[in-house]
Amino acid sequence: MDSVSKILLVGGGGFIGANVRYWLGGLIQSRLGSTFPWQTMFINVSGSMIIGLLLGLIEGQNWNPNWRLFGAIGILGGYTTFSSFAYEALRMVADREYGRAFFYIEGSAVFTVFGAWIGLVIARLLVGGRI
Repeated sequence: MDSVSKILLVGGGGFIGANVRYWLGGLIQSRLGSTFPWQTMFINVSGSMIIGLLLGLIEGQNWNPNWRLFGAIGILGGYTTFSSFAYEALRMVADREYGRAFFYIEGSAVFTVFGAWIGLVIARLLVGGRI
């Protein structure tokens, strides 16, 4: 596959992921409010779970490598929000909300790793433990 095709796969996936992030983030914020960045935390955790599932399936079932470009790098690269996470954490520290900042940073780190593990476990169950 040529470079242009790979760029189109990643870019097309990124377009989808960024728009899903925007829509879902807005939905979560409208329901839970803006006093804490729940939308960013949810998107980071769910994105980590989905990447574990997707990459586990790609590896376990020998899927075409283009799925990694489109799904993991493209869609999930546009969907996850670690740049927003970093800024929001810094804002909490700058506002001297140390307890909230600590929970946000540690919670995001722990729950995203846990999410990736859950996704990998699900992938293993789907492929019969072959990962």
